Amino acid sequence: MNEIAVGNKTTDNIRTVSDAKRDFYQHHTRPINSVYRRVVEELLVEMHLLSVNVDFKSDPIYYLGVVTSFERLMQGYRPEQDKESIFNALCRAVGEDPERNRAQAGSLLNLAKNKSPQELVAWLSEPTPLENYHDIIEPIKAIASNPHFKYSRLFAIGLYTLLEESDPEILKDVSKRNEILESIATQLHLPGEKMNKDLELYRSNLEKMEQLLSVIEDVLQAGRKQKNQPKPEPETAE
Repeated sequence: MNEIAVGNKTTDNIRTVSDAKRDFYQHHTRPINSVYRRVVEELLVEMHLLSVNVDFKSDPIYYLGVVTSFERLMQGYRPEQDKESIFNALCRAVGEDPERNRAQAGSLLNLAKNKSPQELVAWLSEPTPLENYHDIIEPIKAIASNPHFKYSRLFAIGLYTLLEESDPEILKDVSKRNEILESIATQLHLPGEKMNKDLELYRSNLEKMEQLLSVIEDVLQAGRKQKNQPKPEPETAE
């Protein structure tokens, strides 16, 4: 049997991307809207590759990154009712519980609402017990103390979302944003430069999706306008 290196170790019988895709379409049987197919497939591949990495351990910040990426990049998806099924299939295809993901992401987001960015950074580096947040404390505590912590783009997006919830204005100021992100990277021993690049790409992708949705809406409006125009009466021969 062939062995495959994952992370810093070697293992066999590892699940492949094809396995994850097959599982996804077993859970979500409807076709994916073509405009969003690449978004879904790239997110699935990213989640899968993390799930099979020996150094990766999911946590509430990662869950928030997954939820946020999905919700923002899937804006405008039609049919709307399929979005929940797609999200659930993404999680289950990589062995995750979609309800737990959303619940822990939501808890973390609620916590950020009541903290300034500085308080948030301090809490993330040394999480203190808080009522109603017991399920997210230990996983976050383990991040800074884990010498083999597996950083990911989705983790960075989770952090970015927390800052956005804490103080949306701070993200509009590039110098302040970079300062707070650098502080987080230092406190949690994260690759700061890579995190900044990942977040730049994330913001760029959001802008592109907004532009695409705007173009689609313009086309739809033009189509509706043309459809509603009265048809000219046919000329009658004398």
